[in-house]
Amino acid sequence: MAHRQIYITEHDLRRLKELVADLRRADYHRRDLADLQAEMERALVVEAKQIPADVITMNSRVLLRDAASGEELELTLVFPKDADIDAGKISVQAPVGTALLGYRVGDTIEWKVPSGVARFQVVEMLYQPEAAGDYHL
Repeated sequence: MAHRQIYITEHDLRRLKELVADLRRADYHRRDLADLQAEMERALVVEAKQIPADVITMNSRVLLRDAASGEELELTLVFPKDADIDAGKISVQAPVGTALLGYRVGDTIEWKVPSGVARFQVVEMLYQPEAAGDYHL
């Protein structure tokens, strides 16, 4: 899977580092944490006021299109404590959540699933906290 440049705000990075550290104390060898850590390490870190409005940050709501079926779905990227799949709130700790973090409208995200690789295109940014002036959600 090709990696594109991803972006993350300083505030999100700080909170995500705390999350990973807390979860690692409970179980150091979790694959989901390794994947999230890798994404954080490769991200370009920017101030919240300077993040492009089409970048998926924490608490962003996006419209995705399944590359295989064309089906669209709306997801909000949240911290684990706020996850609610029935409400479309996906944890950053979940493989799809980790895959979403830092990508932009127009990008195709990929992540491993039991049957191979899932591919979704980011069709539209429905809400991004930083673009709305909500800098510390």
